[in-house]
Amino acid sequence: MNIFEELGGKNSVFKCKKYLDHRFLPDNLPHRDDQIKSVAKYWIEALKGVTPPDVTIYGKTGTGKTAVAKFARKQLESISKEKDVNVRVEYIRCTDYTTEYQVIARLCQQMGQDVPYRGWTKAEVVHAFRDLFKKNVFGKNLILMIILDEIDILLKNDGDGLLYTLTRTENVSIASISNYVDFKQFIKPRVKSSLRDREIVFPPYNAQQLVDILKERSKLSFEDGVLNGDVIPLCAAMAAKEEGDARYALDLLRTSGELADEKGSETVYEDYVREAKEYIEHNKVTDIIMTLPSQQQKVLESILYLTKRKEEITSGRLYDVYKEFSKGDSVSYRRIFDFINELEMLGLISTKTISRGRGKGRTNIIDLQCDTELLEDAMWENN
Repeated sequence: MNIFEELGGKNSVFKCKKYLDHRFLPDNLPHRDDQIKSVAKYWIEALKGVTPPDVTIYGKTGTGKTAVAKFARKQLESISKEKDVNVRVEYIRCTDYTTEYQVIARLCQQMGQDVPYRGWTKAEVVHAFRDLFKKNVFGKNLILMIILDEIDILLKNDGDGLLYTLTRTENVSIASISNYVDFKQFIKPRVKSSLRDREIVFPPYNAQQLVDILKERSKLSFEDGVLNGDVIPLCAAMAAKEEGDARYALDLLRTSGELADEKGSETVYEDYVREAKEYIEHNKVTDIIMTLPSQQQKVLESILYLTKRKEEITSGRLYDVYKEFSKGDSVSYRRIFDFINELEMLGLISTKTISRGRGKGRTNIIDLQCDTELLEDAMWENN
């Protein structure tokens, strides 16, 4: 028997896993009506033949930012066809296209213009993109909406040249999505002045809202009656502690079901959720560490060392230990602050500023935000 037939013939608690993928766009987005309306009230200008203002969407991971943008895109494209209005909405994930050249080339390709991902000058690519509007390839008065997901990745990697180009292209509106409120630190004043953005902040989901999301998805994903009573509330409670991350909640539920299949169980139990949590967190930390530059890994190793010694971790003490671990191949004290900020953005550490009292100034204290054993295992696997 073919191995795939053998595996495919086994009993499963799942009907279809795809509905538990965070990239799946459902017909209904629970508890995001206000955010959908916020995006729509700006984008509606496109239906009047007016280029909408730029929009910036902030929120922690798993708060529905991408889903809302794609949902609004789907609805706008639908009604623009009904009204015979020339509107296109293109989606770019900036983790896949990390430079201005790549993004512009991708936009050209999405719009039917054959532009290579390398080999041209940046000016040639930009010219090809703007030509699409000048030649009226898509008819008159095309309005192009561009969703730039995880834009902070591109800005850190390549600067604000892309925003400079797009904000100076007629009939283009930008929707920027970021997990970080402070991502505009990477944008120069000349670009900020032309980025006519309206800001929309997405709050984290609470536990009950996550329960509602998981219940809807589970009806589509699991066979009837396979989820033990407290599985969904437990997934929701754990995800609520992770700053209301719906992606994490869906991942927990899916992994719990996969563990049930591995164990040959016809029921998904609460213990599988706890086991799934350990598995997901281990993989998450391992994946992050594998992508860290070696100098940042040395900083993290120094924080782990000081944490295990139960020492208070100040930036000065951290730098001393880091220099020992680096064995002469160390960066400047000033650069360490950049590494600390980046590790905090990744959720591996946290920082807080405390006052030492009158005349003693203020000090930054650093705390590890993941389990020491988990971090040790992940660093060991990476070496």
